[in-house]
Amino acid sequence: MFEIFFDLVFVFALTRVITFMAGSPSALTLAQGLLLLLLLLYSWGPYTWVGNLVRPDIGLVRAATLVAMAAIFVAALVLPDAWKQSPGLLDAPLTLALAYVVGRAVQLAILFWVSATNPALRSTLRFFSVPVILAWLPLIVGALLGGAAQTALWTAALLVDIGGARIASAFRPWQLGSVDHFTERFGLVLIIALGESLISAGEGPRTMAPVGAAVLAALLGLTSTVCLWWLYFDRLAPAARKAVSDVPGERRASVAGDAYGIGHSPLIIGAIYVALGIEEVIAQLTEESAHPGRLGWEAAVALYGGAALYLLSRLVFRRLTVGAVYPTQVVAALLPLALLPIGRSLPPLVALTVLTAFLIGVTWFERRMDRRDERPEVAQPGPS
Repeated sequence: MFEIFFDLVFVFALTRVITFMAGSPSALTLAQGLLLLLLLLYSWGPYTWVGNLVRPDIGLVRAATLVAMAAIFVAALVLPDAWKQSPGLLDAPLTLALAYVVGRAVQLAILFWVSATNPALRSTLRFFSVPVILAWLPLIVGALLGGAAQTALWTAALLVDIGGARIASAFRPWQLGSVDHFTERFGLVLIIALGESLISAGEGPRTMAPVGAAVLAALLGLTSTVCLWWLYFDRLAPAARKAVSDVPGERRASVAGDAYGIGHSPLIIGAIYVALGIEEVIAQLTEESAHPGRLGWEAAVALYGGAALYLLSRLVFRRLTVGAVYPTQVVAALLPLALLPIGRSLPPLVALTVLTAFLIGVTWFERRMDRRDERPEVAQPGPS
């Protein structure tokens, strides 16, 4: 329960990125939002390993984790102003950078404390901690400089952090104590993100005129989110858990890290972008003096691009765990990108209707494929 509480604070930070991107939607803010999402996701990821190695809800570990929760909460509060510098000792970009550093430092402190009687883990941490700490410098300098320099330096910090940590874990793999615990943490964050994304989309409207169109758009958004939930949780999540559990020996931790680190995190990012697109649709329909013409590029990229990212990431995750990915699934995952130019020229409600209908179709198609895969082979009669 304590870990779920921690995850709720983390997902609150993710949904605050929607607030940041919705403030002034543009290609730049969508890219900056992606950068923020990646920083948050890859600062949270090591806490799944922490909880897999030690009980996080007792003693000093709980106290340290509460400090990390406070850091994430502070980061969430200032996220909408992540690129707005202001006079004073701690403006929003610097506060965000320092909160990130605190969260990462707490991770390292807990892990080094746990590794006191675990030489193999201590060896892993020596490799892992180097890129993590090196990434702090461009993060803080970028926050101080602001503007384009901030974007470039934060991108560099992210590449050093993620890339270096991946290389380090390849040389010194992590230890995975419980596959069920590890996979459940990632699944819980995804389902909370889907639910919180609906809440965030509902915060966009300031008025309710026209009511009919806004309510219909909200129901379409709910239907789309249910489809995203079904595509992961109905069959894929249990199959992936079993596949990782069946991996022998030390390879299990590497397979789990690749599948849930590479394949799972973009699922959450895709869900967040879809939520942003739904919020933009509802906002256009509920503006008091609005006469919605067409959806526009930014909202279409969030809506259709987010769906494509979710579906493609799902296939990467499926390939890294279950193993079987069919060409028709790849084509279906790429279709939202082909629909994107059409969607941006449609009225907002029609564009959301098209995406919802597409996701319903993909869900129906995947369900048929799952039933076909589960159908036992029928023995062919031999010659009489």
